[in-house]
Amino acid sequence: MDFSIFLILLQDGVVNGAIYALLALGLVLIFTVTRIVFVPIGDFVSYGALTLAALEAGRAPGTVWLLLILGGLSTLISFWFARNGLTAARVARILGEGVVLPLVVFLAIRTFSFAEGSQYVRVLAALAVVTPIGLYLYNIVYRPIAHASVLVLLVVSVALHLAMVGLGLVFFGAEGSGTQPLSTLTLELGPLFLTGQAIAVVAVTLALIAGLFVFFDRTLMGKALRATAVNRLGARLVGVSPVLCGKLGFVLATAIATLSGILVSSLTTIYYDTGFIIALKGFVAAIVGGLVSYPISALAAVLVGVVEAFSSFYASAFKEVIIFMMIIPVLLWRSFRTPVVEDEE
Repeated sequence: MDFSIFLILLQDGVVNGAIYALLALGLVLIFTVTRIVFVPIGDFVSYGALTLAALEAGRAPGTVWLLLILGGLSTLISFWFARNGLTAARVARILGEGVVLPLVVFLAIRTFSFAEGSQYVRVLAALAVVTPIGLYLYNIVYRPIAHASVLVLLVVSVALHLAMVGLGLVFFGAEGSGTQPLSTLTLELGPLFLTGQAIAVVAVTLALIAGLFVFFDRTLMGKALRATAVNRLGARLVGVSPVLCGKLGFVLATAIATLSGILVSSLTTIYYDTGFIIALKGFVAAIVGGLVSYPISALAAVLVGVVEAFSSFYASAFKEVIIFMMIIPVLLWRSFRTPVVEDEE
């Protein structure tokens, strides 16, 4: 291997690692706030990419129907939980969240054609369609069993993932799709050819990490999420709503996952089940970070991307095996250093 090939592989590894870092951050965010290992996060990668592809083709994606149906179910669940303390303001908030929002998005997607116009408008439209689905899934699936054990929540997550994969096949079909890049810029730096999309992936990742740092460190809502992550019971005692934190955590994580799918969709072909494999690599990084550390998870994700790139060069048939084997020494090390504790609640 000469130096130019080394730099090209390193570039590919960093770009892929940036995508994995976003997913790892989403997994850590949801787990610390809700104790849920959110297996379906990869499905939001596929949904985001394929929804954008459908909008580019001038079609209304099937996800808008899912948004509308889940919004209605979420509204019913919210009214059930609030049945003993309904006020006018609370009714308005529930209807706005579960009826008005999905209806506005549905009518916009069905009324206007997104085939022409700016790619950035289509990206915003795809985010508006897919991101609220995460909020509604939390309300419908996880909120009623919020006090269940981590194992039960994991089993439910696996079941939800299988359901979302099946729905993805129904909505988008078995054929894969790609999307237009956010930028057609090309830079030549020595042996490297940097595409605008690769630069956008890294730039968006860094911007999101900086934005999350400011959100958690400077805003009251971010501090409430951090408090819930550190001590859920203590946060509840001082008035932090676990339901609100759960909803916010799911909205942030699903938005990040959807954006990850949008970013990667111009670099590779995305199928209805592609997101799961991508998310598994983010999961490896999140495990390295103990599902609690954002900086370690982000750095581990870049390492996963670099290892994947070099494994593709030296032993492409075993690259997935090499990546997933990275998790074994980390689990052994953590099992020897961490005392066994009972589930908190």
